[in-house]
Amino acid sequence: MEATDQHFIATLDVGTTTIRCIIYAARINGEPVSVGTAYDHVDLIYPFPGWVEINPETLWASVLRTIRKAIEDANLTIGQLNCLAISTQRNSFTCWNRNTGQVYHNFITWKDLRADQLVKEWNSSFTLRLLKLGASFLHFFTRSKRFLAGSVIKLMNPQVTLRLSWVLQNNASLIEDMKDGTVLYGTIDSWLLYRLRQGNDPTGPVEHISDVTNCTSTGFYDPFGQEWAGWALNLFSIKKELLPKVVDNSYDFGHVHETLLGTKIKIAASVSDQSASLWGNCCFERGDVKITMGTGSFLNVNTGTQCLASVHGLYPLIGYKLQGGTGPITDINYLMEGSSNDTGSIIEWALKMGLFQDPAESATMAMAVPNSDGVLFVPAFSGLGPPIHDDTAGSGFIGIKPSTRKEHLVRALLESLAFRVALLYDCALKETGFSFTIIKVDGGVSKNDFICQTLANLTGIEVERGEVADSTAMGAMFMAGLNCGIWNTKRQLIDLRKVEKKFSPDANQRAKQLKQMRGWERAVDRFKKWYILDDIKKLD
Repeated sequence: MEATDQHFIATLDVGTTTIRCIIYAARINGEPVSVGTAYDHVDLIYPFPGWVEINPETLWASVLRTIRKAIEDANLTIGQLNCLAISTQRNSFTCWNRNTGQVYHNFITWKDLRADQLVKEWNSSFTLRLLKLGASFLHFFTRSKRFLAGSVIKLMNPQVTLRLSWVLQNNASLIEDMKDGTVLYGTIDSWLLYRLRQGNDPTGPVEHISDVTNCTSTGFYDPFGQEWAGWALNLFSIKKELLPKVVDNSYDFGHVHETLLGTKIKIAASVSDQSASLWGNCCFERGDVKITMGTGSFLNVNTGTQCLASVHGLYPLIGYKLQGGTGPITDINYLMEGSSNDTGSIIEWALKMGLFQDPAESATMAMAVPNSDGVLFVPAFSGLGPPIHDDTAGSGFIGIKPSTRKEHLVRALLESLAFRVALLYDCALKETGFSFTIIKVDGGVSKNDFICQTLANLTGIEVERGEVADSTAMGAMFMAGLNCGIWNTKRQLIDLRKVEKKFSPDANQRAKQLKQMRGWERAVDRFKKWYILDDIKKLD
């Protein structure tokens, strides 16, 4: 393959609110260039309070339309594409009929709360307590990290486990067809791979698969044993025949069927959004850490070939798994992940409330005042995750005085987002024992210089922002290019990533902002269990 050869890779990125397709022109020794782009919105459906769904057929039409528009924008033909890479949101799922292809229900997204009562009941159940006690006993004697993870297990709404259990108990037609073994379950990646390879023949024989990075975050996949967790399947009555075959990220995913876009297109990679972001930031080495600040914030630490357990609420995951040709697995990396559900959603709320006219001006407003004048903000629209672990926490400002100006409110709000991420970083330090030297950031909120500088001050290490703020699509493209032989090593990809800006810790500000963070933690204590107290007052 000549170094001057140009390859066109289409990357389909299906997020929570947006579908994107970006066409990259890639060369072996040259920087990939985006030559075509198309966007479409994901229409979220709210049939009942707390329920958040996506119509599969609407999503499918949008996917095909977005791919076609991106190819048109690149002034290419379908046949000029070398391959397609797929990146998807995690833990949004549906079930469909193996024989007809018809879905039994809309996608139930990771934001959905219909199983909230089940989550609470199971987390306080005698069964789960007994399971944790048994795992703790086994860990004492074996020192196995797998049992340590089991001893602190906690079910959560964003995981698939109890939302799928809810469906299996409440969908009448699905329950009936389960008797014949014709029901299939899948997250968005699995369903897309099924539909894309199946084409317009709903009965065509297509392998039911899902990539390991999408399976690992569901809650019933064991990253230590690299298999569906038998204890979880038995406990929650999930039949294994529902589930897809788990494949690595360099699996032979086949082709997009020619009836869909006019010609076959090789599917060269499938990967979850956070793992794709890890690749986009080139966090390939043990101890590399990246923070994606989008709708929520996700901190991921590459723990190398070792799967670690967490006692503070970080989650062990398989970051990626690649195979060399037809041989054995040659490259597997694990992650520790911590998340905060409210980041970009807080910025959007502040925009709607009129605190600023454009998110880009919020950093300037925050830096226009030397401090927040004692004002603090708790960002808990969706509760407070690790290491606080309070789903009933409330949001709000505290410390407002007659001297408070809009700039103080904005600064307090932006500081709170950095404080939440800094808590996750402190967790990662305790859990892994690693010494970090740099944090790579991406996501829309990472464009905010004030938040990046505050994060550098709080952690005491450099924060680095790449030229591509939203690196998910680029990461999936990197993976596809490596799988296709456009690049031969991850080292080549590191050389292609460009840095837009670095933020070094300010020693003079560090002590002040750490003190401010301690005050913010006291404010968080005031807002804990807020909605439980509110419910008690309503009963009175």
